[in-house]
Amino acid sequence: MDNKKFYISTPIYYPSDKLHIGHTYSTVQADAMARYKRLQGFDTFFLTGTDEHGQKIEDKAKDAGVTPKEYVDNIVAGIKDLWKLMNISNDKFIRTTDEYHEKAVQKIFQKMYDKGDIYKGSYEGLYCKPCESFWTETQAVDGKCPDCGRPVIKASEEAYFFKLSKYADRLLEYYEAHPDFIAPVSRKNEMVNNFIKPGLQDLCISRSTFKWGIQVPVNPEHVIYVWLDALTNYITALGYNSDDESLYEKFWPADVHLIGKDITRFHTIYWPAFLMSLELPLPEKVYCHGWVLLEGGKMSKSKGNVVDPVVLADRYGVDTLRYYLLREVAYGSDGVFSNENLINRINNDLANDLGNLVSRTVSMVEKYFGGEIPAERVPGEFDDEIKALAAETKINAEKNLDELRFSDSLTAIWKFISRTNKYIDETAPWALAKDEANKARLAEVMYNLCESIRIISVFVAPFMPDTSAEIRKQLGIGELKNWDECGVFGKEATFKVSKGTIIFPRIDLEKELAELEAAQKSAEPVNPLKEEIEGVAKIGIDDFAKVDLRVAKITDCVPVKKAKKLLQLTLDDGTGTPRTVASGIAKYYQPDELIGKSIILVSNLKPAVLCGVESCGMILAADAPDDDVKVIFVDGVPAGSKVR
Repeated sequence: MDNKKFYISTPIYYPSDKLHIGHTYSTVQADAMARYKRLQGFDTFFLTGTDEHGQKIEDKAKDAGVTPKEYVDNIVAGIKDLWKLMNISNDKFIRTTDEYHEKAVQKIFQKMYDKGDIYKGSYEGLYCKPCESFWTETQAVDGKCPDCGRPVIKASEEAYFFKLSKYADRLLEYYEAHPDFIAPVSRKNEMVNNFIKPGLQDLCISRSTFKWGIQVPVNPEHVIYVWLDALTNYITALGYNSDDESLYEKFWPADVHLIGKDITRFHTIYWPAFLMSLELPLPEKVYCHGWVLLEGGKMSKSKGNVVDPVVLADRYGVDTLRYYLLREVAYGSDGVFSNENLINRINNDLANDLGNLVSRTVSMVEKYFGGEIPAERVPGEFDDEIKALAAETKINAEKNLDELRFSDSLTAIWKFISRTNKYIDETAPWALAKDEANKARLAEVMYNLCESIRIISVFVAPFMPDTSAEIRKQLGIGELKNWDECGVFGKEATFKVSKGTIIFPRIDLEKELAELEAAQKSAEPVNPLKEEIEGVAKIGIDDFAKVDLRVAKITDCVPVKKAKKLLQLTLDDGTGTPRTVASGIAKYYQPDELIGKSIILVSNLKPAVLCGVESCGMILAADAPDDDVKVIFVDGVPAGSKVR
């Protein structure tokens, strides 16, 4: 990485009604990295934003009775508010509806077209409307979208194509010459083996069946389609193809594109090929992190799960949520969110380890020295150990951060925090304070503790900026300006402390889970019916609790022989063992349209044999008008998730 500049980006997010904790995870990671690099003296540019064009937006705006721009304006305002709440320090927020971006994208299209890398043709293939993606017969998996698993439909449409196939060999050569380009390496292997080696197909980059998009410069009847519009934001945000390209010249190529693993293909195949066509440098690294998933544990432990980042930040604090996300999810892997895990992190890591260390130390300095440590001090046993570990921690924290291993970096930092707490027990300041002859030694112990905490305030600053500032305030030292302050002991001549509020109060786990459960219930809509539904008996909560509802994904579906009403469903219920369910929905659904869908399963129903098929459970459906039946679909929710 260039030692003068650093450019990091998150994906530009689709403006859904509400961002979830997974989006927050991506952005908090990028923010921690940007803060770390700024402290190191890098001239840093951190970009995030929104991807606002496409058929889905046009359709939703129409349903809402507003223009597409009015529809996205309202949602984007909420996204910006969330980033402000989460203390995100982005340098720019780009919207693909920004006029400068739209003009630059048209120029990019024209350059590729003039070069011969874009041509007009007729698309006859398979289309997934939810993903707004076209697929060939070879790319689709059993007639379903390879991304979301939903059924695709045959579509025919005049379109412009980018010659993606032309760049297959160059992509492989680039991967080979730049082994760190895609991280972790498992994502690179997936791209090579699943997409490039089987044969890249030319990419559809325009649509003519809707209007909400950037007009194709050579044919205004078409709009530029999704990824050419969205991915180019990384350079248009820097002024590429504008009257002022100074930011582009300074910061491109990007040091890190930080993305979720579900959009790896677009960032490591499409985007590099676009850049090759434009004869521009490629980014140094694309880091494809895992997902934050919901816990599918016992009802009693996870009833109160809250995944709205605004609710979590308001309840526990922004830095607490930032810490949890960065510590809990390992490098490149998926992480599982639960309120119980979050509260345990608060109590163990933040309250017991860090918060208690600061509180005890400041209290002892006030008690023994009136708040200011004397200049006369005497070193002793254990001092060298803690100083050596501080230097070692700096090396480990930096190495892991430079490799985007946020959890590993925090693990190294917490090792130093734990060692500092142990230093208190080893030196026993309360015992030293009993004898005036030990005053100089006591002063050294308290100085070492304060210096350790000062160093910790630097370590945690990229992850928990407000916590770092509060620690320094209680130590009576100035604003943090340089990462190298964490390098060695002795920067501060003395400390004049001032005890503040408890940084991380402990939480009663059982009480908190109960309150979350109650809060969730109170937020649920009340049944507006004043009278009981005829013929329906009321049951208690204990009876309802006996029903175990789980999300399951339909992996296969075939008719049951000699049974006109039954379909035999093979389900992935998250246990790792396929489950078979016979369901009387053959009149209403074709087997192919169900494969890939996620449904709600009554998982603890006793098995029953129906027309020779052992059915282990039941799926939920609703009676609809005109003698119709509608299966309840919950696509996008991981298999095995508890329904409550």
